[in-house]
Amino acid sequence: MSLLLDTHAFLWWLNGGPMQPAAMERISDPRVLVAVSAVSVWEIGIKRAIGKLRFDGSLASAVGQGGFDSLAISAEHAERAGDLPRHHRDPFDRMLVAQAQVENLTIVSRDEQFAAYDVSVLPC
Repeated sequence: MSLLLDTHAFLWWLNGGPMQPAAMERISDPRVLVAVSAVSVWEIGIKRAIGKLRFDGSLASAVGQGGFDSLAISAEHAERAGDLPRHHRDPFDRMLVAQAQVENLTIVSRDEQFAAYDVSVLPC
């Protein structure tokens, strides 16, 4: 199982936030590919710029230092996100769903709205 961290899961991992033991075990397993999407970096950057979130340092560096793979947004991801049913209104989360579908990744998240999509979710 390869993983895609939802934005909150990425932040919780970096900051020692509350996570389910099963999710922590999978994320820390060196045999498991764990990705962070460029859309999460973008979302954190926007929230940091408007004062809704504090994050010191480089987000891109934090991805690498966390041992995660960076997942770029492709045209195929963008097309899939645009075609998704409107179960979720958050465009960042819709992109995560599209990326998980295209790349066959399991999303690590507490967002219950992901269950409405054809995507695997590991609760965190």
